[in-house]
Amino acid sequence: MSEFFQRNAAILQARWPALSERVLAEPAAALQVELVEGLGSTLQVEGIQLSSRHDRLAEARFQAASLPAQAPRLHLYGTGLGDLQTVLLERAELQQLHVQVLNGALFKLVLELLDQSAWLADPRVELAYAGDRAEIMLPFFALPAELVLADEFNAKIRDRLISEAHLADNNRAFAAADPRLLALLDSSLPLLRQDRDVSELFGSGVGRACYVIGTGPTLAGHLPALARIRQQAERPLFICVDTAYLPLLRAGIKADVVVSVDHNIRSRHLPAADSADTALVYMPMLDIELLAAWRGPRFAAYSPSALYAQVREAIPRGELFVGGSVIHPAVDLAVHMGSTRVTLFGADFAFPMGKTHTGWDDGDLGPQLAVARHWVLDGNGQRVRTQLNFRSYLCELERFIARHPQVRFYNTSRAGALIAGTHFDPEFCQ
Repeated sequence: MSEFFQRNAAILQARWPALSERVLAEPAAALQVELVEGLGSTLQVEGIQLSSRHDRLAEARFQAASLPAQAPRLHLYGTGLGDLQTVLLERAELQQLHVQVLNGALFKLVLELLDQSAWLADPRVELAYAGDRAEIMLPFFALPAELVLADEFNAKIRDRLISEAHLADNNRAFAAADPRLLALLDSSLPLLRQDRDVSELFGSGVGRACYVIGTGPTLAGHLPALARIRQQAERPLFICVDTAYLPLLRAGIKADVVVSVDHNIRSRHLPAADSADTALVYMPMLDIELLAAWRGPRFAAYSPSALYAQVREAIPRGELFVGGSVIHPAVDLAVHMGSTRVTLFGADFAFPMGKTHTGWDDGDLGPQLAVARHWVLDGNGQRVRTQLNFRSYLCELERFIARHPQVRFYNTSRAGALIAGTHFDPEFCQ
């Protein structure tokens, strides 16, 4: 053991004995590490530079400036080389600094190589693995390198951190003053006035199980079973997202309800020819030609977006949760209808089996497999390729599930992303 590691480990053992055992067991030796030099020096781990190689302290002060100066409690995700901890602990107003490990092996490596005793010994510091919590804490700073290097145990929190960091930018696409969106909203008003209120459906399925069907690759394997169940007299309610409607129809399966919220959806996704027996739940700005052609009943809904603030007062309609994906209002509709057992199909949030969707070619619905550079854990604990927005949608669904403990949620495949709060359905998931 190095002198640094002995000193660091002694503090860990004294202050956090259980955490100390976990850290000591981490496989730090397996990491690929290089010293990178400039005007100063830093470490490069698995090809990722942990900090500036010129002036680590200046970088840490720049990072610290993004956090509220008078905050009595701050949260730091990632341990880095200890620089940001040192800078933040200079603040006299700071009463607690919660440092959360994003990569256990990396943390052990740094403890072996550098003296971290000053910040570890500070009584204001609380230390934990990020993955021990189900949710992120605010206000926070997440070290960029460790958002890339986060290990499997801490991956769920990494996804929430990245989603939170991108939130403001993502919301900009739905700004209430966007003239393009306002024009789409204005064009939808005549149909909105004549269509029914989604709240008419609320409470209409009390005690009935519900299938919520997405378009992920794993849906394909369930189509024969869904076709068989659809013919039964006593069966669950079938709610599908817009892009799943056509693959289901081709398999001889008619959804009871289809949900659509994206103004880019067109009649090629939702052809009206066989729609007489399917209700359409939509949000304003959906293509008006598609809406006008739909033969089944239409129900309008709003999201909580400020974009609907004025029209919501003039034309009251029920509200459904939207967290970036159409799967969110589809699941929320099932809950509002009164189902206490919701089973998810094709809710993969990833590209298992080398495919992006069921029933659509690679790139037809936007994402292409070739550009998927990120990962989530699947139901077997293995990494599966995905993209950043899918991880954000997954986070929001998991949060929704956590807010509805009265509902039991089931997933039907281990090949897609693991969805926290769901159970694997034994009927469909071996």
